[in-house]
Amino acid sequence: MEPSDAQAACFEAGIKFGSLYHQFAGTPVSPDSADSLARAMAESIENQPHCEAVTVEILTEELERALADGPADYTELTGRFLDVEIRIDYEGHTVRTRMEMEDGYPLMRLVDVDG
Repeated sequence: MEPSDAQAACFEAGIKFGSLYHQFAGTPVSPDSADSLARAMAESIENQPHCEAVTVEILTEELERALADGPADYTELTGRFLDVEIRIDYEGHTVRTRMEMEDGYPLMRLVDVDG
């Protein structure tokens, strides 16, 4: 059975999130580099097919709290520092997705499927 176009759009969203998270998790990040890293993440994922928009925010206040007691001026990028939204347009279906922390885990979820 072939997936519906809406199902394929949701699959595309999952692929984008997997790429974003696993490509950049572990990247050294500091409050000074957060904005440029967020832009690079968004722009790299926007290159993928069917991707209409990506918004990446690195939560600098959370980053600063994590660095406050540590010996270094940077740390590894993890989901706890990210707030991400991705919009996919596939065959007339628009899928909005979001990643945010829930119970200590970076949860990626569908927000809305139109079309």
